[in-house]
Amino acid sequence: MKKKIGYTTGVFDMFHIGHLNILKKAKEKCDYLIVGVSTDELVEKYKNKNTIVNYEERKAILEAIKYVDKVVPQENRDKYAAYEQYGFHIMFVGDDWKGNDLFLEIENKFNKVGVEVVYFAYTAGTSSTVLREKLDKIK
Repeated sequence: MKKKIGYTTGVFDMFHIGHLNILKKAKEKCDYLIVGVSTDELVEKYKNKNTIVNYEERKAILEAIKYVDKVVPQENRDKYAAYEQYGFHIMFVGDDWKGNDLFLEIENKFNKVGVEVVYFAYTAGTSSTVLREKLDKIK
């Protein structure tokens, strides 16, 4: 039987229960989970902010999680290029991206090559943005 390879990406800054929930749900739907971690440069470029935890430390955290089989750098947002490089069968995405132009386009491309896109609901009330806001209030 052929292994089902899954792929997801994220910044994974200030690792929290929402991150863990997504990784756990993803691993339940595939045999081998590859996680792309956004580099510090990519985060600065598209989010226009710096990470709290640097790339190497975020990568090390993810490598220690039992649901994750491989961690790779995400140096750009081209999901199709990632597919060509890693050959995954299913991609997991947070549902806040559903309907976004970037993902509507990638869904169309993935449909042509048989890659499934699965959207997961984010854990309510928990995000790195919420944690940043709480930290700012403490200051």
